[in-house]
Amino acid sequence: MTSQTTTKTTFSDKQEHKEHRDHDHNDKTSLTVFNSKSQQKIAYDQMLPENESSFMFPVRNWEKRMGFITPIRWTNFISISLFHIIVTTWFFHTLIIYPELFQFKHVTFAVLWGIVAGFGVTGGAHRLWSHRAYKAKWPLKVILAICYAAAGQNNIYNWVRDHRVHHKYSETTADPHDANRGFFFSHVGWLMMKKHPEVLKQGAKIDMSDITKDPLIQFHNRYFTVLKLVFCFALPTVVPVCFLGAGWYFTVMSQCVRYMVTLNATWSVNSFAHLWGSKPYDRTIMPSENWGVSFMALGEGWHNYHHTFPWDYKAAELPYATNLTTVLLDMFAAIGWAYDMKVTPKALIKAVIENKGDKRQHP
Repeated sequence: MTSQTTTKTTFSDKQEHKEHRDHDHNDKTSLTVFNSKSQQKIAYDQMLPENESSFMFPVRNWEKRMGFITPIRWTNFISISLFHIIVTTWFFHTLIIYPELFQFKHVTFAVLWGIVAGFGVTGGAHRLWSHRAYKAKWPLKVILAICYAAAGQNNIYNWVRDHRVHHKYSETTADPHDANRGFFFSHVGWLMMKKHPEVLKQGAKIDMSDITKDPLIQFHNRYFTVLKLVFCFALPTVVPVCFLGAGWYFTVMSQCVRYMVTLNATWSVNSFAHLWGSKPYDRTIMPSENWGVSFMALGEGWHNYHHTFPWDYKAAELPYATNLTTVLLDMFAAIGWAYDMKVTPKALIKAVIENKGDKRQHP
């Protein structure tokens, strides 16, 4: 067993952090100016699909008249909308007509699988692979990769790239889910529309060499569709039927609900936690402390802290305040599978609060 270690930020680290933030601020300012001076139709026209059917011409003209910044991806819009409508209706129909199907062990399994999937996103794609906030040994990496497959989102490469762009250009035209464009866009609308040209341009510049050189991630990306089908849909459907005595009707319904909830829990970090909450660490940015998001997203809602100190493996100042991901990571650190856990020195936190934060809102 190896002990958990932490990496403290030195004075030179703080200077580097300041220069990095200043550089990002200049990039963001130029992007904001670009957005204010350019007509929206420039970005829209750039992202129109080539050789599109003439059937879509009146649809695209309608989108322009309505002021959409980029074209709608109608396949995504219809599939995501129908999925939410059908699953929500199915859930309440079952709850009202067949309440006896909601047995404790079957509901518990769906909830636990949701936590498994969520941990793959929060502990894996986010804190490990996007931010390198800690290091993981091979067994934990495999566990995180499987858990992430259970979440049924984009492959790891795309998730990490979009998240790194989001942090570098937060709330600008280069932010994939820019909260300035409203709640719906930052929550799910960004998945229903073509990306802004600046998102693609800046995303292409992000250093992804650590991801492309990781053999586990490359294997995961290569077989992502199979892994997603197995761990997000097939396995959590078969297990309750074969080992817990559940019926196919309830199991399929409950796993669809589980999938819908875990998706929206992840999306809520981009929407709710960027629009509502307190800002004790940096009042100049949109990300906020939102306990509701932290509960649903396993500790990812302490977002004002996270955007101020993105390297911290806890993604929060207080490690166990509605932060199940940190609890799980500390458990793996106790057996040596997670190590070099980066933390932010209290002196730096205090200095940042004094300079940019709202001390009245600090816990």
